[in-house]
Amino acid sequence: MYDAILCPTDGSAGSDAAVEQACGLAALTGARVHALFVVDEGVAGADEWDLVVEREEERGERALDAVAEAAAAQGVEAELHLRRGRPHEEILDAATDYGVDLIVMGTHGRTGIGRFVTAGSVAERVVRHSELPVLTAHVGE
Repeated sequence: MYDAILCPTDGSAGSDAAVEQACGLAALTGARVHALFVVDEGVAGADEWDLVVEREEERGERALDAVAEAAAAQGVEAELHLRRGRPHEEILDAATDYGVDLIVMGTHGRTGIGRFVTAGSVAERVVRHSELPVLTAHVGE
């Protein structure tokens, strides 16, 4: 049913739940997991860009290593990808670039004012714009 599953991660609890789902589905279907961490280019101003990018790339490497460990524990093959850009755009582009059949990602489930303050979530934007099925693993706050 699935040959390749994209699992965006940011190392959060929501991502951990998605990693578990992605690796479990991959184990059941024989799919490969493509783990993705996106360094958000909109996070810092120009004067602090290098420091923020370096810190985010280190965080990304830790998050991707955690996916690799989870995949190995399930006997699943994983490829690790680190990209820069706007997260929802990079996730959608990665889905095309890596030829995946499914996107599995976490969501924080913000509602009310929290949703408006964050201007919508990355998961919400991916669900809205993806031509592929998207499985979200909800983690309440």
